[in-house]
Amino acid sequence: MYFPYFMIYIGIGFAISLLVFLWALKRGQFKDQERARFLPLEDEPEPAKVTVTKFNRIEGYALIFLAIAGLSATVAVLVFSFFSG
Repeated sequence: MYFPYFMIYIGIGFAISLLVFLWALKRGQFKDQERARFLPLEDEPEPAKVTVTKFNRIEGYALIFLAIAGLSATVAVLVFSFFSG
């Protein structure tokens, strides 16, 4: 019953992947493979020290609250589905 839709999704995903691969070949993404092995050996500049502001703290707490709310909603739906059936 779902097999034709599944095959359509696989075909669309394969076509998109093939287009992206051909685009990368055309743009020269794979030309300089010898340089790639030396990239971990290059010196990187020290990153600037990150300062935590009040807004960053509030943003962090808001993200944690949203994650907990989302997980709580998921648990509530699971519990409801187990006990209402």
